[in-house]
Amino acid sequence: MPEWIIVLLRSLTLIAFLFFLTKWLGTKHLSQLNIFEYISGIVLGSVAAIHTVNPDTNFSYAFIAMVVWFIVPFGVEKIALKSKAFRDFTEGKGVVFIQDGKIMEDNLKKEGYSTDDLLEKLRNNNIFLASDVEFAVLEPNGSLSVLPKRESRPLTAKDLGIKLAPTKEPQTVVMDGNVLLEPLANLSLNTNWLETELDKMNVSIENVFLAQADSDGQLTVDLYDDMIAVPAPTEKPLLLATMKKCQADLELFALSTENPESKEMYQRNSKKLQSAIATISSYLN
Repeated sequence: MPEWIIVLLRSLTLIAFLFFLTKWLGTKHLSQLNIFEYISGIVLGSVAAIHTVNPDTNFSYAFIAMVVWFIVPFGVEKIALKSKAFRDFTEGKGVVFIQDGKIMEDNLKKEGYSTDDLLEKLRNNNIFLASDVEFAVLEPNGSLSVLPKRESRPLTAKDLGIKLAPTKEPQTVVMDGNVLLEPLANLSLNTNWLETELDKMNVSIENVFLAQADSDGQLTVDLYDDMIAVPAPTEKPLLLATMKKCQADLELFALSTENPESKEMYQRNSKKLQSAIATISSYLN
């Protein structure tokens, strides 16, 4: 058999084998590597490369070596899950760089970080003044977690005492012109609802590149033709505006009538509607 065919077959086999080994190790290893995972990743790639390009090597040795280098980090991970001391030894611990607004110079030197390195890490966290930091810790994976001082944090709705409606994950209901039934069902919606909403926009499903719906039943659409403008959803603003108009009409009726019973009824229902508006306005804004 020609050597190029042998190399091709070995490459395909080892790629598939590496793929399954990586999946068995878990997706965590794709985003953050500890020392064992880093070493095993290099060695596994090297073993695969050596036994791929050198047809004279024993191919079974490649599988034996790769299995060993798979078992070691896999076993280390399982032990680390049960023992914090072992986990601290193999994965390391976080190192405090800034505490109570004070830079810990000794910890910087211990980890081999210069002042420029620290400032670069802070800039990566959108912080340009070290004096704005209350606490910062270098994580075992090399990232810097930063807690800004209270006065330097962005304002939130909670800080302002504003109550916001809970939100759920939007669902993609149309992709590349094809209706996705499962996301529609997740929102308790169906294709009839989707067609009705698209009819309101004068759009056909075949012209939709992407359509997403939120938990409130509002549909946003992106079309293949970028020159066509699609109106933004208006159901919630229109509902709020209609309720406010009804409440204003009730107040007007109460002022215009001379009948005491009618006046009392209009005023009572106006107050009820005003209370309802105050309750749901955060959901409709």
